[in-house]
Amino acid sequence: MEECIKIRRYEKFLTDKDFESLIEAKNVPAVLCGCIKNWRAFSLWNPRNDGLNYLQERVGSCVVEAMVPLPFSTFLDLCKKRMHMQTEQQQHLDGDHCVALQTDHTQHDFLSFEDVPDQIYLAQVPIMNSDRQEKVQLGTLMEDIQTPPILGAKELSSINLWMNNAQSRSSTHYDPHQNLLCIVSGRKQVVLWPPSASPSLYPMPIYGEASNHSSVALENPDYSIYPRAACSMEFGQKVLLEAGDALFIPEGW
Repeated sequence: MEECIKIRRYEKFLTDKDFESLIEAKNVPAVLCGCIKNWRAFSLWNPRNDGLNYLQERVGSCVVEAMVPLPFSTFLDLCKKRMHMQTEQQQHLDGDHCVALQTDHTQHDFLSFEDVPDQIYLAQVPIMNSDRQEKVQLGTLMEDIQTPPILGAKELSSINLWMNNAQSRSSTHYDPHQNLLCIVSGRKQVVLWPPSASPSLYPMPIYGEASNHSSVALENPDYSIYPRAACSMEFGQKVLLEAGDALFIPEGW
């Protein structure tokens, strides 16, 4: 991997001028450590700090898409039950005394532990959208977010929430715009390739709905069907993001 396209990692805060000259102008991803730790969301949304109850009180009545339409409150109940189950399992394993989040007895609290899905994924729920304001479901949460100083006076086109109740994996894809991926809670590993690697990642047919997604599975890729992918896997760059970190992903990466 050429030095010029290696992902940068910045432990100190950057100014908007630094961001423009050191990162944006080079069109290279960069990890910005601790970039959003001053957000209200960083503390208020933390599931280990009663964050799920907070979200339930603020926006629980909103209807969101988590594979199927359901009240956000129900999705949060599923997350809390999943955490409770994990805590009980851990207590059984180590015998320690632990404190688990308790589920409020609301009108949506109707699922037994046996009914809790292993994984339920909430993807791209709008908090802000400059073009489609009528589609914004979680606009109230804007009060807990502030534009990182590195972006200066840049106008944001959208802010979206991703959330799940268990470990998950997304398919490889690119976006036709710049992204700042912010980790409010938990952690995320991201594998990145430059736009020049697209032919080796076998994009889906351009006439389909997911033309910006790769046909190649990251887990156990079939090189007999996708022979060029064998080279691309070697050059994928991995970054691990912790809560409070942000990752700048340039257009096309």
